[in-house]
Amino acid sequence: MIDEIRKRVACGDFEFSQHAVDQAIIRHISVQELREAIAGGEVIEEYPDDKYGPSCLIFGITGAGRPVHVQCSDHSRPIVKIITVYEPDPTLWIEFKVRRA
Repeated sequence: MIDEIRKRVACGDFEFSQHAVDQAIIRHISVQELREAIAGGEVIEEYPDDKYGPSCLIFGITGAGRPVHVQCSDHSRPIVKIITVYEPDPTLWIEFKVRRA
């Protein structure tokens, strides 16, 4: 799944939800940082029954070393939809990959 998402994002075959746009602006996460996080990232959670269709959570590190989570639609859609993007809170995540209990 991640390979197909990477290919589509690298080719520009993705779009932002309004929520993702708002969150990227508030959190000062650029499109370049999103691309970097996905390019080297890994799927850490899958949501097959998500409200608007299957999606996943990707964890990646930007070129500047910033940890980023990106929730996006899975590879079955013709264009990848970025649902939200944020810098994970280390008090809620173990190594930014596993949710703390």
